[in-house]
Amino acid sequence: MFFELNDSDGQYESTLGLIHDVLAPELAEFLSPIGTDWDAPVEGEVIATPPVPLVPGPGVVHAEPVSLSDGRVETLNIGSSGTLGSNNWAVTGTRTTHGGALLASDMHLGHAVPNIWYRAVLRTGVNTAVGVTLPGTPFLVAGSNTHVAWGFTNSNGDWVDLVEIEMHPERADTYRTADGWAAFDVHEETIHVADGVPEVFTVRETIWGPIVDEDHEGTPRAARWIAHDVGGINLNLSKLETAATLDEALAIAQQSGMPPQNFVCVDAAGAIAWTIAGRIPRRFGFDGRLPSSWADGTRGWDGWLDAEDYPVIRNPEAGVIWTANARVVGGAMLEKLGDGNYDLGARARQIRDDLLTLQEASERDMLDVQLDDRALFMGTWRDFFLDTIKDERLRRVIEDEWTGRASTDSVGYRVVRELRLAVYEEVLSTITADARAADARFNIWAQRQWEGPVWKLVSEKPGHLVPPPYESWDAWINDIVARTVAEWDEPLEARTWGAARMSDIRHPLSRGVPFLSRWLDMPSRPLPGDSHMPRVQSPTHGASERLVVSPGREDQGLFHMPGGQSGHPLSPYYGAGHEDWEQGRPTPLLPGVAIFTLTLQPR
Repeated sequence: MFFELNDSDGQYESTLGLIHDVLAPELAEFLSPIGTDWDAPVEGEVIATPPVPLVPGPGVVHAEPVSLSDGRVETLNIGSSGTLGSNNWAVTGTRTTHGGALLASDMHLGHAVPNIWYRAVLRTGVNTAVGVTLPGTPFLVAGSNTHVAWGFTNSNGDWVDLVEIEMHPERADTYRTADGWAAFDVHEETIHVADGVPEVFTVRETIWGPIVDEDHEGTPRAARWIAHDVGGINLNLSKLETAATLDEALAIAQQSGMPPQNFVCVDAAGAIAWTIAGRIPRRFGFDGRLPSSWADGTRGWDGWLDAEDYPVIRNPEAGVIWTANARVVGGAMLEKLGDGNYDLGARARQIRDDLLTLQEASERDMLDVQLDDRALFMGTWRDFFLDTIKDERLRRVIEDEWTGRASTDSVGYRVVRELRLAVYEEVLSTITADARAADARFNIWAQRQWEGPVWKLVSEKPGHLVPPPYESWDAWINDIVARTVAEWDEPLEARTWGAARMSDIRHPLSRGVPFLSRWLDMPSRPLPGDSHMPRVQSPTHGASERLVVSPGREDQGLFHMPGGQSGHPLSPYYGAGHEDWEQGRPTPLLPGVAIFTLTLQPR
């Protein structure tokens, strides 16, 4: 889960570092915002995108347009934000039908059969807890224990730093530290190859962490990552199963060793709160956004943040808390968390606005928000293309075949989405051409806040940033659109969103033995939803569970997950509940009457 949820090799930081090293300062600042106008933090202000650079710089007007169709294909199903997802929120008892606080949690991960989660009700003496477990970990990950209920989304704080290593000018095995020169700690890992010669992989360790790569100038870089530290991982999370109060749950979360998550919690008295679950490093001398040398001792980490210094939000005036992988806070609280590549705030904003319209929320209302597939974000791009595109047939499809949702029958949604990706790809690849020339590993999709810069460019249309041979932004965009449509191999009217969104939820064995698919895999069906809306969905990624619960009212709780509870394909529970998850039908959190019981006894 650390590898799944953290940027373990610092790709985002590397991308920002390359931009700032290679491109003109104004352009680099413009292309690396920490937020956009879509931001919807629970506390703090929107951070505006920097202004468009006033003068041309490297990689702008001097570059021919760059088209990378392989990138567009790669991002068709996952969106420019990557395989990102997870929503959770809380509503105070003053805004619910029954007076109890409501927690909603849907963690978005890759789909597979069996599902990553295993449902469980744990009864131990006087305590009962219900939720989901992660096989291999001895506790509930998310759930309710009648006193408190809790859920997670990935925080996207800055949990890894790239440390530039200053090498000894004469000794290749030595590097500089604040205490003088030090030798690398070298490990040789032997990888045995079937019917082949073993390969030896050499790992060089520094006092800050292992060497993971070199930058575009050949400088080695070490990864300082919380997962490498003693204390970065522990089993404190298990204590949530018996937490009796909101404050107790917050304290447990803050001292749990795990990939740091947005922790949203509610209690039986109707109160709600947010904090970070997981250890937070205490930085000094820098903000952690760009790679830097720590050799002189003026930058680095100094242990872990104390619990009393953690950012916390309790019972905000609006009566709601929401998180969706985007920035949750600003100011001093944000400085403690850093920027680990926050998601675009469009999904968080849509959730916030949905919640604020509810004065007396019920469990079913929470499920409806989880299933919200309205295309509010993409609607702004629809309007842009209707104002810009000259092809009348294409304009007619965008205007008439638009349902306002990422619905499976919508041709307009798919057309707008694919045209947006094509514009993104070419505009960004062109404006950052010098960065790619400096380092072929440069990946425009490693940054999740491109929306602000790209939208400013295409909407403000600065003439000094139009690349040759085009005379205007409209001419460039219409050419991108024409070339993109020419690549489509089916009739325009047949390009429904559902055709691109056929579910692909498979068992590991069927990938190697395809004829087993009919018994092992879930049926392939078109699914609504997409990135940048609450109902995140792609063929292989989406809501791995949906949970709605009020502590003490678990009998009214709702739950979904893809696949079934059993991992045995001949079990009646192998796919039980999967269709309810697909269709969004409400199903109970608690199990019904036991049909089978397995009793474990000591020898």
